Amino acid sequence: MKRDIDPQPRSVAVVGNAPDMTDQGACIDAADWVVRFNNAAGFGARAGRRVTHLALVNHGGQMREWLEDPDFVRRPVVRGAGIILFPFPRKDGPADDRNEDGRDWTRQAEVRLAPLGAEIAMLPDCVHRDARTILGASCTPAAVPSTGFLVTLHLLAILSRNVAIGIHGFGFEGWDGHGWQAERRWFEAMRGAGRLNLHALDANLAP
Repeated sequence: MKRDIDPQPRSVAVVGNAPDMTDQGACIDAADWVVRFNNAAGFGARAGRRVTHLALVNHGGQMREWLEDPDFVRRPVVRGAGIILFPFPRKDGPADDRNEDGRDWTRQAEVRLAPLGAEIAMLPDCVHRDARTILGASCTPAAVPSTGFLVTLHLLAILSRNVAIGIHGFGFEGWDGHGWQAERRWFEAMRGAGRLNLHALDANLAP
């Protein structure tokens, strides 16, 4: 792997973007892998200064905004990532400008990010199938799994049960197209099974 990313980590910090997360930087930066998302709120401050993996949503208006921003690839969190993860699959056929939320920008993003030298990876289709199975019973059919949920599900599938996976800065709220309460229940169930360690937004409160 590029940029000295340990292929067999002993610990992973998965860092969400909750704006009210208190300082957990030391705990996050101590992990072998530090996985961040999109605009990576708190990066360089309360959420730590390391990044190994950066998941960037490759469908919809957010990626379009990044592609139009000349400074996007100069952001420290983007330049620092050794692996860029695209959570959603490529779409066949021409882009549909009328469906902004669902438009696939993967090809354009790959071109823009290529000069940085990071490895670019897509989450496998099986992650989406598993996500639909897990969330389907308690979500509307139109609910879209969040990037944080998809990436965490993928990590549990590819990493040994001995790897300590800490979840930081997950507030389970935001865009109303996600099934936040169903996702929260899954994360809590994984904590109960000993698979995940959920860190409270306020480090002084029990998770």
